[in-house]
Amino acid sequence: MSRPFVSGVAFGAALTAAAVHQPDVIVAQMGFQNWHMVTTFLTASSTSTILVNIFQRLGYLNLNPRNYSTLNLFGLFDGNIIGGWLLGAGMTVSGSCPGTVFAQVGAGVRSGLYTLAGTILGGIIWSGFLRPALHDRTKSNVEATNAKNHPLTLDEWIGMSQISIIASIEILFASMIAVIVYLAPPESGGMVGPVTGGLLITSAQLVSIVMRKSLLGTSRSFEEVGDYFWWTIGRGVRPTSYNAIALTAGMAAGALAVSLGSPASRAIPDIVIGPTRAVIGGFLLAIGARLGGGCTSGHGISGVSLFSISSLVSVVAMFAGGMSVAAIMG
Repeated sequence: MSRPFVSGVAFGAALTAAAVHQPDVIVAQMGFQNWHMVTTFLTASSTSTILVNIFQRLGYLNLNPRNYSTLNLFGLFDGNIIGGWLLGAGMTVSGSCPGTVFAQVGAGVRSGLYTLAGTILGGIIWSGFLRPALHDRTKSNVEATNAKNHPLTLDEWIGMSQISIIASIEILFASMIAVIVYLAPPESGGMVGPVTGGLLITSAQLVSIVMRKSLLGTSRSFEEVGDYFWWTIGRGVRPTSYNAIALTAGMAAGALAVSLGSPASRAIPDIVIGPTRAVIGGFLLAIGARLGGGCTSGHGISGVSLFSISSLVSVVAMFAGGMSVAAIMG
């Protein structure tokens, strides 16, 4: 338990120092008003890609790419697309994401408590109803079976070497960061700027790799909470893992430590997320993340680092969902 907790402390501290946990930063990003969040995560994804592949080549890590999330509705990626879209919508509604909600709780962002309540509700619904229903639907479907015969990574799909894929990702992400900084300089309300914040998040990834030989990702905690809920009331077997819960508890502790140590990290959000809105958004975050097989950190940072095609599809769907809902909400 201590290793996931310590990894979470590092991650929560990094998110808080970078101020990507602030609701106004997330909502403003989805409305194309402030590119702080994207700049931070592009930096984290690009540097994490280098870090992860170094440890993979050294043999310290032996991690598989993320598989497709297939619901058997309209193709191999339907779960990634639908789940990613719902997750993105939840980000705009709640001003949070499956990882930053724990940093919000630790840093004392009021809406974060209500968002967390929504994610817990979503985890309970997922574990008790949606997951069993989807398991029965997909266990014998042809699409899920055929997914095993499809490439999971960019290098397999395109036919390029991993070194070439790494170089392409670095060039693409660095170019995007440069364009953003030049045309729409991000406004940072945190202790550090977005690029430095991304490097701090990669440092948290390093802590996770060294301490537990695993990458960052938070949304499984919702499922674990749901499993424990159903087991407690006598309607399920005893869960075998609580690693994700320990990780996210550490994130709240890390955010608390940073917020106590630095007044700059305790900026009051420019927008107010009401309780009902936050709960609904949190529910969408949990359901979307589990449908899509991962969250902003699990797909956007860790999955991309493993060249996972499903992660790239999920990230695109997340932003499509978040930005379309932002446009509707005005």
